[in-house]
Amino acid sequence: MSFFETSDGMSLYYEDAGAGVPVLCLSGLTRTVRDFDFVAPHLRGVRMIRMDYRGRGDSDWGDPTSYTIPREALDAVELLNHLGVDKAALLGTSRGGLIALVLAATARDRLMGVAFNDIGPVVETGGLDVIMGYLGVHPPFATLRDMALARQDDPDFPGVPTTRWETFLSHNHTETAEGVRIGYDPKLRDAVAAGFGQPAPDLWPVFDMLADLPLAVLRGANSDLLSAETVAEMARRHPGLIQAVVPDRGHIPFLDEPEALHALTDWLEALKK
Repeated sequence: MSFFETSDGMSLYYEDAGAGVPVLCLSGLTRTVRDFDFVAPHLRGVRMIRMDYRGRGDSDWGDPTSYTIPREALDAVELLNHLGVDKAALLGTSRGGLIALVLAATARDRLMGVAFNDIGPVVETGGLDVIMGYLGVHPPFATLRDMALARQDDPDFPGVPTTRWETFLSHNHTETAEGVRIGYDPKLRDAVAAGFGQPAPDLWPVFDMLADLPLAVLRGANSDLLSAETVAEMARRHPGLIQAVVPDRGHIPFLDEPEALHALTDWLEALKK
């Protein structure tokens, strides 16, 4: 296992595998490096770099006031520095895409391109309400199998096999004698709640800073966090935007769906030009 120390003394877990275009994979809010296990075998010619954010997975848990997007963006830069990577492309899932937007404003010279997985400059409040409904709470299931079976009724993800749900849920949950437990600091809820209800920042000017870079956006057709209208505006502002709508997926596509893989392949090819 590999760790690096941040400038404020946190030990963060990371993985660095493969050779080729460096792609820093930034996961969702409560997720870990395992977020990209489904897509990893399909990405050719890529040096895949991933990290567990502070308070998640195998990284240190600390002061929840530091569980913020700007601090996590700085952690990402410090990981690249640790690895001696001058520039990287970013594949950002949900919160990871918001981190990418912060990096557009604070470390633009370190970016080769960005692929947004079900996230954009406008985050729908309905999706945020759903997240706050489960954030920081241990799920009421005895086993991961029970939890996976319950996901079978999710109308936003019809037809997903129970085995896929069980594998997915194991990425950031563990089974204990007391039942299923979340794999992140429950105080993450406090950090997110601190900014909940505040006026949303205008992220369009930040998105515009990426105008000359290869960009892609993947949207779950049933997403409650990224709207079709936001994607349309992203495409208007960036005519070269690579797009994919992933059917039968809500927030967030797994990334190994054919539509997602096609868009990511085109994005990776654009990075090499």
